[in-house]
Amino acid sequence: MVTRQSMAFDIPKEIYPFTGKFHDRDGLKQHYLNEGSGDPVVMLHGNPSWSIYYRNLVNTLKETHRCIVPDHIGCGLSDKPDDDQYEYTLASRLADLESLLHSLNITEKITLIVHDWGGMIGMTYATRHPEKIKRLVILNTSAFHLPKSKPLPLGLKICRNTPLGTFLVRGFNAFSAGAAHVGCKRNPMSPQLKRAYRAPYNNWKNRIATLRFVQDIPLNPSDKAYDIVSSVEENLGRLSRVPMLICWGLKDFVFDHHFLTAWEKNFPKAEIHRYQDCGHYILEDAQDEVIPLIKSFIQRA
Repeated sequence: MVTRQSMAFDIPKEIYPFTGKFHDRDGLKQHYLNEGSGDPVVMLHGNPSWSIYYRNLVNTLKETHRCIVPDHIGCGLSDKPDDDQYEYTLASRLADLESLLHSLNITEKITLIVHDWGGMIGMTYATRHPEKIKRLVILNTSAFHLPKSKPLPLGLKICRNTPLGTFLVRGFNAFSAGAAHVGCKRNPMSPQLKRAYRAPYNNWKNRIATLRFVQDIPLNPSDKAYDIVSSVEENLGRLSRVPMLICWGLKDFVFDHHFLTAWEKNFPKAEIHRYQDCGHYILEDAQDEVIPLIKSFIQRA
């Protein structure tokens, strides 16, 4: 089946064949997938994607595991409130995740799969609750401050700091459209899939989260997320014994080799697979390789 919300956004059921559920967050509806049964696999997307990113992985794992895939508030099929209804910050994202998992009684043996901003959200949760985490799967993301060797990309700088960035992101959906275009290198998205990725961000109001995520990137101690990220970075050692799989597209336009080097430094025992010809959306670009790797890792780790 296809949800009423996905129909409203013109998302073909052959691409996104799920009937999601909704979690109440102080009167806001947070959409999530709850597919299959068994030990939980929690998958956290980033910006500007949504739960569609994990659709093929869900279909692979749901026969043996319970797959929980939220759309962050403002993203995908979740509500997209204005700033007076929701604070678009890392702290809010963490509270949303904790509330959802508590409501579903997910308290142990969690396989956590993270991508992009999902890494910062998920690793904040993991460093605070290491006893609940059984495995970690890392896909082109971060759990620390911007590496000193890595300048903030110009495109992010424009989106984060200028009125022009706001106009482009909210007026023309530039961030979502651009990511769908450049996020895959080996296996470019079809026009239909690009439209599906962009569909929930179909007007100025519905693009608020794609902008606020960029504006929440912590670069200075005065930024709201800065102290949280510092704490996560300082406490990564609490997860040193957790089995970790890293699959990385080295042609990522943001999360490049500078970030991968930081992961290697913090987790020298991690199993790492590098893809020289792949970009940011590694589950699209190298799905025939990465999805079986994740399935195998979960079965044996």
